[in-house]
Amino acid sequence: MSFVGKNFPNITVDAIDYMGDYISLNVFEKAQQENKKVLLFWYPKDFTFVCPTELHAFQAEVAELEKRNTIVIGASCDTNEVHFAWLNTAKDNGGIEGVEYPIIADTNRNLSSVLGILEMNEVEHPEYGTLVEGSAVTYRATYLIDETGKVFHESVNDMPLGRNVKEYIRLIDAYTHVQKHGEVCPANWEEGKEAMNATRDGVASYLASN
Repeated sequence: MSFVGKNFPNITVDAIDYMGDYISLNVFEKAQQENKKVLLFWYPKDFTFVCPTELHAFQAEVAELEKRNTIVIGASCDTNEVHFAWLNTAKDNGGIEGVEYPIIADTNRNLSSVLGILEMNEVEHPEYGTLVEGSAVTYRATYLIDETGKVFHESVNDMPLGRNVKEYIRLIDAYTHVQKHGEVCPANWEEGKEAMNATRDGVASYLASN
């Protein structure tokens, strides 16, 4: 199920901040209450391989995202205790020391199940009933959520494929341009480039000059 154009699920989950404090976090309510956009990214597991490169890459762009009224939230199905151990592991030892945004601990899989991003299938066992095949951890799913709690972008990568954080910044810039100016953003649009009116004349004019 796609959530693009719909409200992000109004579900409260456990999370941890970089100081090690356990918190309750509702992404939908946070966007509305703080009047901010949210970049929420899911990753499979703490203490793995591609994952720390992504968490550091998102951290490296936090300042740029803050300029765009956007907060970053990470998420996986690991516990807060495992998150805290990883936050206290040095970068040169595969850890995420230095990451400062909150990380969701969706240990009961409530939110990830609603989003449909778990790597798992239910199968029927002749003796034991319904069992799960797969790792029951999340794919590399990313959600961009606006100030009203509506999802304006979602994407899902398979486990081995790390994300390009700058593409999410481009998408946030494009959506903000739409919000401010009412224009639409054509293919490969970047901040400072020409947008267009969503009319026959608007696209004709844009294509004639590009």
